Amino acid sequence: MSRRDLLGLSTVALAGAVPLAVFPGADIPALAAASPSQAHGHKPGVTPPEDLMREHGVLKRVLLVYREGIRRIQRGEQVPAQQLHAAARIIRDFIERYHEYLEEKYVFPHLREAGRLRHTVAVLCQQHRRGREVTARILAATHHSRLSAHQRHALVSDMAAFIRMYEPHEAREDTVVFPVFRKVTPAREFARLGEVFEAEEHRRFGQRGFTAVVHRVTDIEKALRIHDLSQFTPRKSHPHPQHGRSSAR
Repeated sequence: MSRRDLLGLSTVALAGAVPLAVFPGADIPALAAASPSQAHGHKPGVTPPEDLMREHGVLKRVLLVYREGIRRIQRGEQVPAQQLHAAARIIRDFIERYHEYLEEKYVFPHLREAGRLRHTVAVLCQQHRRGREVTARILAATHHSRLSAHQRHALVSDMAAFIRMYEPHEAREDTVVFPVFRKVTPAREFARLGEVFEAEEHRRFGQRGFTAVVHRVTDIEKALRIHDLSQFTPRKSHPHPQHGRSSAR
């Protein structure tokens, strides 16, 4: 089973009502029978860690928008204020007021109660606060398209600081915090939180929820001409001649 399959185990399996044992050569129909929802063709719900990690995907794409803004400003081009402002609003509305809200209300308390990762959680909370301060400055700076040299420099500094903090921030959550959260949370509570996260997403962003936010990011990427994934592929390299050897024979 892939890691995604493991994350997508049904609520019944997560609650421990049906024990699952996966061995090499296991009977696949027997495993499917252990998950009634999958046996009837129903897709399992998104688990809390999977939900949070895909939201990190939105954050990564906004960081790419910030990088493009920095590149253009440093090259002396016009500040893409409209796109940067729209990106910062996604950070404020979707990441800070929703994603981080879920972490601070549901994820971090479980870790504190279990006595796990207390220092890490304290640092993450402090970074949430600092991030909101930086986002407020980015929103203020990009409210107008005409920026002085000092304002351009300050904007670049804020976006660079935000990127520098949130790249290790989200990486630590994905590789350490969320796996421990999954481990210390009882199965029934884990399943309940999946429903809570989904309900909160729809309450804030409508029935399309996450998909609508992704489309907003895509529109920004298209406006900046960074939406084509293939443009980030390195060019095919050619072998360099080894030093000290002559190609002539």
